[in-house]
Amino acid sequence: MWRLAAEDAAQREADAAGIKQRLEALRGVVAAERIDVGVDVGETSGNWHVVLVSDFATRDDLDAYQMHPQHQEAAGFIRSVVDARSCVDYEL
Repeated sequence: MWRLAAEDAAQREADAAGIKQRLEALRGVVAAERIDVGVDVGETSGNWHVVLVSDFATRDDLDAYQMHPQHQEAAGFIRSVVDARSCVDYEL
């Protein structure tokens, strides 16, 4: 989950779209069973702006995703536009 740094709503919208596009482009490139990116609808003050939900069959698949060059490029963009990040990796 990310909170975007931009104060301007139009810039936040563009940054959220950039995150969504980059992460969803990883579908079929990495061994993820699911990659979904949601953008907050903006109706509740204080909500975080973007969320990633992804599922991997194994920890090795998660590790490979995190190290994949295309993911690294997406992560670099994300770091450049966010103010805060929150993450939970868990096993079912």
